[in-house]
Amino acid sequence: QVQLVESGGGTVQSGGSLTLSCAPSETILRMFDVGWYRQAPGKQRELVAQIIDRSLWIYSDSVRPTTMTYADSVQGRFNITKNDDNHTMYLQMNALKPDDTAIYYCSADIKDTSLTRAVYWGQGIQVTVSS
Repeated sequence: QVQLVESGGGTVQSGGSLTLSCAPSETILRMFDVGWYRQAPGKQRELVAQIIDRSLWIYSDSVRPTTMTYADSVQGRFNITKNDDNHTMYLQMNALKPDDTAIYYCSADIKDTSLTRAVYWGQGIQVTVSS
């Protein structure tokens, strides 16, 4: 079964930057919608950023664009991307604040080599921002 493996977490001072990466543990065919979530101690898991991948959709002979959305708390500071060649997703985090301290999880809608399509989650990676 496909597993998502996260990397790039750690401890950084307030105002610093980190880039999280997330990739499948085995060969896959395609990664569709992807997202980054986080959960701080005592809080519920929240969506940080997501990519809705409509690049394969065909509507009225036109292809709708792929869109990215962000939580208000990270808008303008975080950037989510994915590379369809190496099937890796990223979260570039800039101007980090202590409130960004949390365990970060990646999630991806994946079609594997058996043509099975499902949503998978990473195991979580710690990001700590010191003041």
